Amino acid sequence: MLGLSSCTASAGGGDDAPDGDRGSAAAVQTTRPGERSAVLDAATGPEAAAALSAHLLTRSPSVVVAADEPAALQRGAAVAAGLGVPLLLPGPAAAAEVRRLGAREVLTVGEPAAAWAGEALTERGDPDVEEAGDPRPAAAPRGSGTVVLVTGAPWEAAAVATARAAGAQVLTAPTGDPRADGALVRALHEGAPQHVVGLGPAFAGGAFAERVEAALTGAQVPGGGQLPLEGRRMVALYGHPGTPSLGLLGEQPLEETLERARELAARYDGLDPLPAVPTLEVITTVASGSPGADGDHSNETDPAELEPWVDAAGRAGVAVVLDLQPGRTDFLTQARRYESLLRRPHVGLALDPEWRLEPDQVHLEQIGSVDAAEVNRVGDWLAQLVREGDLPQKVFLLHQFRTSMIADRASVDTSHDELVTVVHADGHGSPGMKRATYDALTAGGPAGLRWGWKNFLDEDTPTFTPAQTVAVEPSPVFVSYQ
Repeated sequence: MLGLSSCTASAGGGDDAPDGDRGSAAAVQTTRPGERSAVLDAATGPEAAAALSAHLLTRSPSVVVAADEPAALQRGAAVAAGLGVPLLLPGPAAAAEVRRLGAREVLTVGEPAAAWAGEALTERGDPDVEEAGDPRPAAAPRGSGTVVLVTGAPWEAAAVATARAAGAQVLTAPTGDPRADGALVRALHEGAPQHVVGLGPAFAGGAFAERVEAALTGAQVPGGGQLPLEGRRMVALYGHPGTPSLGLLGEQPLEETLERARELAARYDGLDPLPAVPTLEVITTVASGSPGADGDHSNETDPAELEPWVDAAGRAGVAVVLDLQPGRTDFLTQARRYESLLRRPHVGLALDPEWRLEPDQVHLEQIGSVDAAEVNRVGDWLAQLVREGDLPQKVFLLHQFRTSMIADRASVDTSHDELVTVVHADGHGSPGMKRATYDALTAGGPAGLRWGWKNFLDEDTPTFTPAQTVAVEPSPVFVSYQ
């Protein structure tokens, strides 16, 4: 039980009330103290103010009720802050909450509030109603270990005043997702609250608890926050370390690769509102013409060999996506080999169906393919990895340049809140060919897919400039270079 500082006189202007009677501050307790997070799905100002009061307060001898008008709300918030009591708005929810709190007086601000109180609070035992006097200076806030997240909408004003009166910290998450903003992630991590409340429908939907747990870790992805493609574009060097023939990434040593990735991403800054995040897309398992010792026609790089690249990229603010070319084995089997790297906050995963063979197929004689069921098994596993580690959201990239490569793509599960799924158009050729491929790929698919584009420096004739790449519709949010 946490107590707020008490006052000894009524806010109504009288000075004859005994200590601890009218105007005393509320006794505060967070409901369900063992629960880290909760969502109050109230959609209006009166409902939100009453719901938050009920969630945070056990009792309050005084309650302020203000008219739902800007000037009245501002003054009502000041009165409530000076007394450390809740601010409610006229309506049925307010009447019920006044009675639950055991209030002995209701202080009104604005004629509509006074008229409402005079009509609604007439039952035997209801509190006295009087006009609020001048606001008092707010007492020094006392932390309750609770954070209330709001979107910053005007209708939240009374609830915000109640939260502050209860000693809660109020933080703004405009989209309803605390992972979206780096400053908010940092504030939650540093504050280490015992309880986090999301106020309003923007926070509803079932994933709030997991989002809060991720944000509380303080881990951030390159570009800030915990959503790698929220309001930004990833621009990647593609290839395998030390192998120039497989792409730009392998044409220079590690430190020079990181610098090249930064320089490439910088070419996209200012072309549209999306800032560019430098990225490495690392071919982690390389398709092979020979079966190898395990017979799968795929050379799997030892995770330990990639650790220096992955960790150096993270320190440099460069994102990483691990690309799988599995040959005759399946994607999930290969993905599990790299679990230790995928547990890094800045590392995502790419599946390349071109190199996913059937048992009797050979690379370059057939173009591989994968069904949605296998893609979904990998997505389920990767999402679970994110949940278990309270990790930021991960990029889940699906390479495709023919519809047959993911024939039943409409069945790909894009519902995982832990993943952002991108279909990456990686065909090469003339501008007309590339645009036709992109148009065909973006014409269908499940809701929630994002779109990517690959530029080939040698095979494209000519290679799209950054400005031309951004101008493609829909504008790609993941661009790689090979």
